[in-house]
Amino acid sequence: MSLALVRIERPEGDEPGLVARLRVRAMGLAARQQGRFAPWLAVALGAGVLAYFQPAEEPTQGALWLASPLAALAIWVARRARLAGWALGMLAAALLGFGIAGWHAARQPPALDLPSTAVVLTGRVAQVELLPQGRRVTLEGVRLGEGEALPRRLRVRLRPADPSRPAPGDTLRIRALLRPPPPPVVPDGWDFQRAAYFSGLGGSGFALGPAEVIPAPPSLPGFARLRAAVEARVEAMIPGAAGAVAAALLTGSQAAIPPAEMTAMRDSGLAHLLSVSGLHMTIVMGTTFAVLRLAIALVPWLALRVPGKTVAAVGALAAGIGYTLLTGAQVPVQRSLAMAALVTLGLVVGRRALTVRSLAIAAALVLLLAPAEVLGPSFQMSFAAVLALAAGWEVLRGRLPAAGPRAGWRRRLVLAVFGLVVTSVLAGAATAPIGLYHFGRLQLYGVAANAVAVPLTSLLVMPAGMLALVLMPFGLEAPALWAMGQGVEAILASARTVAAWPEASPLRAPPPGPALALAAFGFCWLGLWRGRLRLLGLPVMAAALAGGMAQPPPDLLVAGDSRLIALRTADGVFLHRLPGASAFARDAMLRRLGVAEAAPLPAEGVVARGAIACTPAACRFRPHPGSPEIVLLRTAPPARGARRGEPPDRVELAEACGRAALLVATEPIRPRCRASAAIDRFTVWREGAQAVRLGHAGLQVQSERGSRGRRRWVPPLPIPGRPEALPMAPLDRGA
Repeated sequence: MSLALVRIERPEGDEPGLVARLRVRAMGLAARQQGRFAPWLAVALGAGVLAYFQPAEEPTQGALWLASPLAALAIWVARRARLAGWALGMLAAALLGFGIAGWHAARQPPALDLPSTAVVLTGRVAQVELLPQGRRVTLEGVRLGEGEALPRRLRVRLRPADPSRPAPGDTLRIRALLRPPPPPVVPDGWDFQRAAYFSGLGGSGFALGPAEVIPAPPSLPGFARLRAAVEARVEAMIPGAAGAVAAALLTGSQAAIPPAEMTAMRDSGLAHLLSVSGLHMTIVMGTTFAVLRLAIALVPWLALRVPGKTVAAVGALAAGIGYTLLTGAQVPVQRSLAMAALVTLGLVVGRRALTVRSLAIAAALVLLLAPAEVLGPSFQMSFAAVLALAAGWEVLRGRLPAAGPRAGWRRRLVLAVFGLVVTSVLAGAATAPIGLYHFGRLQLYGVAANAVAVPLTSLLVMPAGMLALVLMPFGLEAPALWAMGQGVEAILASARTVAAWPEASPLRAPPPGPALALAAFGFCWLGLWRGRLRLLGLPVMAAALAGGMAQPPPDLLVAGDSRLIALRTADGVFLHRLPGASAFARDAMLRRLGVAEAAPLPAEGVVARGAIACTPAACRFRPHPGSPEIVLLRTAPPARGARRGEPPDRVELAEACGRAALLVATEPIRPRCRASAAIDRFTVWREGAQAVRLGHAGLQVQSERGSRGRRRWVPPLPIPGRPEALPMAPLDRGA
């Protein structure tokens, strides 16, 4: 549907002056936005996908059937009234996004009901990931005991000392403890169950004994086996953390990177280098394009008979496809390939490569193929960064001095440095709100770190890695891998240096989801329109982010197993922690509150300037003057091997009942107190993690199950009398 307005006509006759001027101005404004209406259809498509995930109940599929006739109506109306047709097209795209997300959800296999005790399982190895200690395998076609094959994959961590070396395609038999994907750690937190539901993962666990491997029959090696072989040869030639990072750049697997190096890369703003994305695809395809075109130009006979640019572009695209398959063809890589393919097509036909229209096409393709990706940080950050670069280049194009063949080396150097700085600033500013929402962190010195790491990655690390891949079949990859390892070591050194600077990665409480959505709309307005009209997006973004940051985080958080309770005061966060509490849950709760550390609750006494007053049996919590009071009823932790501990002290319970607005306990509160709200072990067993806010308006309690509703990926309510669904294995962070 073409939305270009080619001709502007002044109104005829004696129309009122004000109406005539407004009409002409509106038509002129629309004409200046020629070509910028169509990309908004991708925005509407994404908005429809987001709308699908909001209801508490599973919506019907009617929206998908309405999208087609509405799109046809939009095309018919656009021939007579283009703006009206565009508005109808936006509605059709939103309905299509809503419906396609529901269609994808409906076609997924149901979640698995895994046993809570040890089981012998047999399955085909789909993927092998090297870890800092041991290996992790992803199995498909899994059978539990003698049962039928499961419709979902399972991920199992092998024992660190396991001597077996399974490869993709092998059959593996092992005794393991399994657990389903966990729910969000905090209400409105990242939903592991939703992500696993759409990815086809059914659960994870760990091995209790050595694995029995039945090798696959000899056959041509697939990309999974090739990926495992590349990882093994890279880590054999490049020891330590540098080898794990180098393997991640070539194969896409980050599981083997040690936590210390992963933290340094994250805090320095270099974590994007570890995820195969547009930068890596650009390097692979750009290097291939340059090498092929140079090779053709060096052979006069060939250069006169072959269209070098076209052949080099096709070869670059083939290299991009191969790199996508080697790295596992994950959705972020597919997104990068789609964008790179459009850029390549633009080069072949002589059009500008990086445009908002090509970005919108790539986004629409991803949304149609994998709509759940719109909820993840990878989709959001990569498209935000590319939109910022495309819009920024559009603004700067024509205003910068040309770096032509006659330009001196100083001008070329200055322009190169300027381009690197502007690229880092634009991408960093565009992705900062998204990173804050998902990770609760800001990277303040990312420009400095990227100024070192990006040139090293582009000019040394990735080209050397590509050369190593070409030489591996001949056993000649050692020099190339040595050069790659030196570049990776330099990147890690810069990451450690920048991460050690003061306040390199400060924690901040994440903004609420609606604030991020409104900021994203303002950012799209800023990036998609032309001229002064785009500037209206700035106040929208500023208002959204300011409003989001002004909303304080919860005053109290209770983990889903009640073993962790966090209390936020003006003097910091205090933790009530029972033995066996998850370190991952602790970090997630502190990140939600915007702090890095927390102090334990005192055994007895007053802290936080009177906000918390504790005795051995209870703690009274009033974070704000004039706010309601919360009483935490303390109990001794369960004895070793016991599922439950002692009940709360009856005297403290009787005193607090009716006086406190909320009673909190790690064990069931008996007898029940009708005069006060309560969160106890039974509450979190049934409703999941809890978040509490206190204020002059009263008490607000939000549960994890209440925030998610009854959706396909949410397990049904547990029923008393069944075996308690407590975790039987440590949480696998890759799940």
